[in-house]
Formats: sequence, C-alpha cells, structure tokens
Amino acid sequence: MITSTTPSIEGKKITKHLGIVSGEAILGANIFRDMFASIRDVVGGRSAAYENELKKAKEIALSEMAAEAEGLGANAIVGIDLDYETIGQSMLMVSASGTAIVVE
Repeated sequence: MITSTTPSIEGKKITKHLGIVSGEAILGANIFRDMFASIRDVVGGRSAAYENELKKAKEIALSEMAAEAEGLGANAIVGIDLDYETIGQSMLMVSASGTAIVVE
C-alpha cells in the first residue's frame, strides 16, 4: 500500500478514487506513566513512555486505515491527515484519514 500526505503520487497515474478511509486508535496510559510524565514536566525532558504510546497509536490508526482501503480495492492512499487528541487525563487518541485510490 502506497501512502502519502500529498494529493498525488509522483510518477503514478490515479485511475480511480474510492473514497475516504480512516483508522482510529485510543490508548490509555497508566498511573505510573502519568506520575513519571508529571515529574518530567516539572524538571524538563521528554517522556519516552508517552512517545512510545503515541507511536503505537499512530501505527494502529494507519494500519486500520490501510486495511479499510485494501478492502475497497485500493493500492494507495493520498491526502493522509493525522490528528492527535487527549481524552480525559490519561487517554491518547490518534486518528488517520485519507483518500483511497487506485494507481497505475
């Protein structure tokens, strides 16, 4: 599956637009990660635990989106947009959306 944030793929001709596809992932962070992240916020530094959770959520969202596109018969997705949100105090959400297409 070819994926791109751009509206087209250089060197490829779009032969069919199949519609919008999306994928979502919501992951919870645990109390210990939250506590250590709060400490890092006070003293500075990066929170590797949250970075890993965001990376995992992004991979899940992109994988779900690609599976939906494949189910429609697409071999590429263009115009991909990733959105990140927090839900409550300890839930992380990543959503991915794009346009499923067929390219030659």
